[in-house]
Amino acid sequence: MLHHNACSVFERVGNYWYLLPEYNQCRKAIWDAVNPHTGKKRIDEVFPHEIRENTLQQEMKLVFKNGSTWQLMGSDNYDALVGSPPVGLTFSEYALSNPSSWGFLRPILLENGGWAIFNSTPRGKNHFKNLMGLAERSPDWFSERLTVDKTGVFTHEQLLNELEELQSEHGDEYGKAIWLQEYYVSFEAAIPGAIWGAQTTKVSFDGRLGDFPAVGHRPVFTVWDIGRSDMTSIWFYQMVEGRIRIIDYHEDSFKEIEDYCDVLREKAYDYGLHWLPHDAKPLKLGMGGKTILQQFIDQNVGDFVLVPNIGREDGIQAARKTFPLCDFDRSVEKGFEHLKNYKRTYDEVKKVFSLTPVHDEHSHASDAFRYLSLTWQQSKIAYPELTDQEKLFAGNVTNIKFGEIRKEHFRKKRNERAGFV
Repeated sequence: MLHHNACSVFERVGNYWYLLPEYNQCRKAIWDAVNPHTGKKRIDEVFPHEIRENTLQQEMKLVFKNGSTWQLMGSDNYDALVGSPPVGLTFSEYALSNPSSWGFLRPILLENGGWAIFNSTPRGKNHFKNLMGLAERSPDWFSERLTVDKTGVFTHEQLLNELEELQSEHGDEYGKAIWLQEYYVSFEAAIPGAIWGAQTTKVSFDGRLGDFPAVGHRPVFTVWDIGRSDMTSIWFYQMVEGRIRIIDYHEDSFKEIEDYCDVLREKAYDYGLHWLPHDAKPLKLGMGGKTILQQFIDQNVGDFVLVPNIGREDGIQAARKTFPLCDFDRSVEKGFEHLKNYKRTYDEVKKVFSLTPVHDEHSHASDAFRYLSLTWQQSKIAYPELTDQEKLFAGNVTNIKFGEIRKEHFRKKRNERAGFV
């Protein structure tokens, strides 16, 4: 892609940007990077000094003799880019980039007839997966998946060694998931640094993300993470034969409490408890000073209670123990992807993952799932499962005893013999 940029700057005079996920990555990854095979700086190999008019070290910008410019940028600061007129954009490692950057810049290219290129290693089913799917369907795009079998960069023995080391470090399932992601362009793999990577991978491998719809005559519990300036996430689950059946998921942003309660009404489940974050009791959000908890109670859509105030790390551990008990209906796949992408950042200096999870679009569904792991046992106690006899009785929609059903059956048969309709 760098060589494509080098050709493009002379095919059409204009500004060309090469965007990495974060601006602070640009100098190390591209500007100062040395090709280990040649010992030369990559930008010197791609953009020889003979074709340059000027090299601006501070700005990481090249000015060419025909008037074109090429510059390294960070997609994390896309607001500062809007208004400039690039004619060519390269998004490197787009799966790790802020997808809003492309949304803000694409009208500029549409207006001036420019182009954009995206490269990345998969990081789950996120915005890069969606863009890849579009490119594979559309005749207006070019797309290509280059696995190690196609590139031939590594030998078979090297790949097997990599698999063995990853499995030794991360466990068999998670290690293989990372291996498939990095070398075989797998969008199904877990995310490096994923907090629940091994658990979500096992859910998929075990077939526990599939057809697990709601079961009648059983209460549906909800658990919430409430966003005040961003996303609100809601999980819907039932207790079915001692297992946690997750039957529904909803997320939305910038809505009022009444709107979310309307969602509950529209779904029309037979609700048990609604679990709200522990800080819903003291916090106030409009409505004349009423707390969030009180506003929900006033909506008359069920019993709202608070999640115990337990630290994040304890909640993360509780969630790890909860995953093996869960079955996820395929309708909640969007929420499940959030759980897969809940991650910590890697500290390049200390060579460890951060203690604090990344706060991004995946945080809210993951926080709500943490709350689920802290409350499902209390839901089970508050609404115990029916005995076999109670289940049989509850399964009769007329709610009458067997003897009465028998009498009604014989009454209908007598009427049929007598010619009555």
